[in-house]
Amino acid sequence: MTVITRFAPSPTGTLHVGNVRTALHNWLWARKHGGRFLLRIDDTDLERSKEEYVAGIRADLAWLGLDIDGEERQSARFALYEAEFDKLKAAGRIYACYETPEELDIRRKVLLSRGLPPVYERKAEDAPVPEGVAPHWRFKLDHGAPIEWTDMVRGPQHFEPRTMSDPVVRRADGSWLYLLPSVIDDIAMGITHVVRGEDHVSNTASQIQMFQALGATPPQFAHEALLVGTEGKLSKRLGSLGMAALRNEGIEPIALVALLARLGTSDPVEPVASPAPLIESIDFARFGRAPARFDEAELALLNQKILHHTDYAVVAPRLPTAIDEARWNAIRPNLMTVAEAADWVAIFDGPFTPPAPDEADRSVLAAAAAAAPNTTWGADPWHALTSAVKEATGAKGRALFLPLRRALTGRDHGPDMAELLPLIAKDQAVARLQTS
Repeated sequence: MTVITRFAPSPTGTLHVGNVRTALHNWLWARKHGGRFLLRIDDTDLERSKEEYVAGIRADLAWLGLDIDGEERQSARFALYEAEFDKLKAAGRIYACYETPEELDIRRKVLLSRGLPPVYERKAEDAPVPEGVAPHWRFKLDHGAPIEWTDMVRGPQHFEPRTMSDPVVRRADGSWLYLLPSVIDDIAMGITHVVRGEDHVSNTASQIQMFQALGATPPQFAHEALLVGTEGKLSKRLGSLGMAALRNEGIEPIALVALLARLGTSDPVEPVASPAPLIESIDFARFGRAPARFDEAELALLNQKILHHTDYAVVAPRLPTAIDEARWNAIRPNLMTVAEAADWVAIFDGPFTPPAPDEADRSVLAAAAAAAPNTTWGADPWHALTSAVKEATGAKGRALFLPLRRALTGRDHGPDMAELLPLIAKDQAVARLQTS
């Protein structure tokens, strides 16, 4: 069996970290098993679906490195839905309903007031049909067939269909709701595994009977815990955190992939250079039931750790031309984002004005200004310079190193000066020390 998974976003907005996590887990599972990962654009809502969002979905998946093996669009499959709908109607598994939303709401409140579950009550088959009212359509659940499946995350699942409302699958205006077209597509596309959020569990119970009514074996399901923010609940920020915002913040795609791949599992979140170890390790048996906490601070820290080991060739197209491989290797342990590399161009090449020194540091800087012109700018000018200054002033430790770092870079912290100083032109360094 070839494993086939799918990601099925609606193009009514941009992707956020929650549905990107769903896409990623589907992609990882397909890649682990040598299968196929399909993109299905769920654009049955013709009024709200926008081509700009379709383009954005494709671009975001590409940025994350989630390559797809095929794409379908629901708006091109209406004829298929119509044909399968007619089959189910002829088999008595889809029936017309005429209640208004107001009538349904009143009946729901009545049932609740009696302490009863608000389950839709089917009308008698000979109930009068109101004139001039277009029906909406429901799928008739088989009350005599308990719904069971073994979920790859949640384990054995059991639903009694008589405690469930027959789901609406088509509106009175003829437009489709999510449930039935999704099942029809999963059958036609040969989907073997459906990975999605736990908010779909009750949908799955209804859809399993739809698969069976259409003569198909349901795919395997994995319903993973939803993402929550650091405060432990769903947040507006989390629901709107899109890929564009993360790109603008300097987040590397592999950092987001590394975090989202492991959130909610028993595996540690670790910096990786490629998705390969994430593909190898994905196992839905290791996913927990507790909500998965997404922390932007954790993402930023992971991004930093990944950058510290990122090869120059990976980032070269995004670096200023002044930052060559040696300079990148020197500064990368001190970067939060690739964009910060631009801040180092002036430190390497100028123009650069050293900060005004503390009075206590002037003797050290004067000795450095005197020694620097005679220092050989070879493999290790830093130790040659500091040795000469130490001999002239007796300064050592922080009192020796910090004034020189400030004068040469304008910063209190940064890369190893032994690695950094040879990358600054000697005339630049001498001028800075003499200006301090």
